[in-house]
Amino acid sequence: MNALILFVSTFVLVFALGLQSLNVNGGHYRAAFFTSFAIGGANMILLKLGPDASALEIAAFLGGGPFGIIISMWFHQRALAWWKAWGARRHHRLPGQRPPKAPPRPGSRCDEHATQHLTDIH
Repeated sequence: MNALILFVSTFVLVFALGLQSLNVNGGHYRAAFFTSFAIGGANMILLKLGPDASALEIAAFLGGGPFGIIISMWFHQRALAWWKAWGARRHHRLPGQRPPKAPPRPGSRCDEHATQHLTDIH
């Protein structure tokens, strides 16, 4: 059971350290602040169980880190994309405010129609 706890706590520690690094580099202050709590909690568990670890528990400890950092990188990309999309949808719902419309693609029917209106040959 201690091996599983050590694996999970190392996974959480490295996952949170990876997220915090990406959040600090990206200037995401709140996210970096809250990941510190996960780092502290995982460290407490590791410091409690780590000193008396058996060979299996050491292997579990060492195995949690590589999975934690890879999943952290994968998760951060998707969470950031979701957060930006959510913010754009939220901004769109505010009364009286709309996100700017994208211009028509060059060569599209919309572009041709807009050109006709602008030149009054419609």
